[in-house]
Amino acid sequence: MYEQNVTALLRDRGFKVTPQRLAIYSVLAATRSHPSAEMIFSELQPHYPTMSLATVYKTIEILKEIGLVQILNVGEDSFRYDARTHNHPHVRCMKCNRVDDLEDVDSNEFIDRVAGSTAYRITGQQFYFYGICPECQSAEKNH
Repeated sequence: MYEQNVTALLRDRGFKVTPQRLAIYSVLAATRSHPSAEMIFSELQPHYPTMSLATVYKTIEILKEIGLVQILNVGEDSFRYDARTHNHPHVRCMKCNRVDDLEDVDSNEFIDRVAGSTAYRITGQQFYFYGICPECQSAEKNH
């Protein structure tokens, strides 16, 4: 999403537009690595030396509230964040903690089955898979 749209969404929802908020969203929108707040903070700290980790967390909550970020709990001590907010599963490497999107997996049939067997109106879902990524598998073979 372009900076103008982020600015407009923040303003429309009554939030101040700050360079730090735009930078935090920009980091998330530019990556597919699903960074944690600490990773975002480390990347932006040289450019915004007065920014605190608390600012990153508060901004992420605001971005989630206005629908620009989804929060992932892939079984680590901290959450990961994704600016790609459409429903899609993720897979995490249990060795290096890399998190990837699964784009070619259609979970709609499974969601429909869950709704049908529980009588719930499903309002959201998150799927996480765990394994060893190709790079870590290759490194294992070479040792």
